[in-house]
Amino acid sequence: MGPLAGLRVIELAGLGPGPFCGMMLGDMGAEVIRIDRPGTHPRQQLDPLCRNRRSIVLDLKSARGVEVLLRLVETADALYEGYRPGVAERLGFGPDACLARNPRLVYGRMTGWGQDGPLAKAAGHDINYIALSGALAGIGRPGERPVPPLNLVGDFGGGGMLLAFGLVCALLESSRSGKGQVIDAAMIDGANALMATFHGFRALGLYDDRPGTHFLSGAAHYYDSYETRDGRYVAIGALEPPFYELLIEKAGLDRSRFAPHGFDFGMDPASLGQEHWAGLKAELARVFRSRTRDEWCALLEGSDACFAPVLSAEEASRHPHHLARGSFIEVGGVLQQAPAPRFSRTPAPPPAVAPLPGQDGRQVLRDARFSAAEIEELIDAGVVGACARHGAQEPPAGPPDARP
Repeated sequence: MGPLAGLRVIELAGLGPGPFCGMMLGDMGAEVIRIDRPGTHPRQQLDPLCRNRRSIVLDLKSARGVEVLLRLVETADALYEGYRPGVAERLGFGPDACLARNPRLVYGRMTGWGQDGPLAKAAGHDINYIALSGALAGIGRPGERPVPPLNLVGDFGGGGMLLAFGLVCALLESSRSGKGQVIDAAMIDGANALMATFHGFRALGLYDDRPGTHFLSGAAHYYDSYETRDGRYVAIGALEPPFYELLIEKAGLDRSRFAPHGFDFGMDPASLGQEHWAGLKAELARVFRSRTRDEWCALLEGSDACFAPVLSAEEASRHPHHLARGSFIEVGGVLQQAPAPRFSRTPAPPPAVAPLPGQDGRQVLRDARFSAAEIEELIDAGVVGACARHGAQEPPAGPPDARP
């Protein structure tokens, strides 16, 4: 059933970090009810971020739609939204309105800049948040402009995962105190948190914020990716002395050049000069171009040389390590990642395909003790949307939900 089985979470549909949070909670067994907007496209069924949900379409710009939402809140453990600060309050379902209906509710707020501060109400995206956190400055090649690392740092690692962590923390506290609270989860705060170790490096004089000048950003020859003879790439991360020694041995490197005094140049290129690392990197690049990626895999993969081939997403799904661990699955014909982390006693259930917008509307309302007459009247009035695809089957009626 998953470790979060029994928890009911309301998700006000949005993009990026919100759905990522819902995926994480749903993967772990929570019942996630997604409030979709009227007109939501059915293609969300193909998005792994929307899996493990129930969907109801509500018109939250109408007073009656807001009242339906507040009645759903009465039987929920948590709700989260991704509006700019003040929008949920203006629409009638801000924290005060929701906590008045359910004092135990955990109310999560996902924004880019946070609920306060001079930028709080400004628009932004992942690249903006990681830029202002200092994370973007160090990512890239020396002498070139910073390069965004997809939208992994702000939207997902610093956003959706931070919100999921905050919700679970607050739910744990609520189980003890019986009281709800509001969570201000800002992507810029998450990006700041992910920079913790680099603040430590700065204090030690080992980080200067320029692209590609740190040993973890590609400056060091022993921590970078290299092209192979067949135009593919491999990645090396031989950070520690025994791993570096093994790389030298297995790759047949010239020890007098790569380790004349052992692994003694540490983490700071200034200790031997940036040119020293650059020269070793050029030599190592020539070595890696002497064989194909598969030939390097046969020689180094699985050893303590800290080696891996650089794979495409499709290649990754076929790698023996992922196959052995069942790391990739198909859900509704879409290849995607399996739930993580893994639990010994309460494993995550197999993911369910993302719902069509509105497909669970009647059942969600029945569970919240709406009468059959109320449900049909709300649908006829357009307050609750019908399923986005004509002819889609909704679940049969079941007994009313017994939760208080």
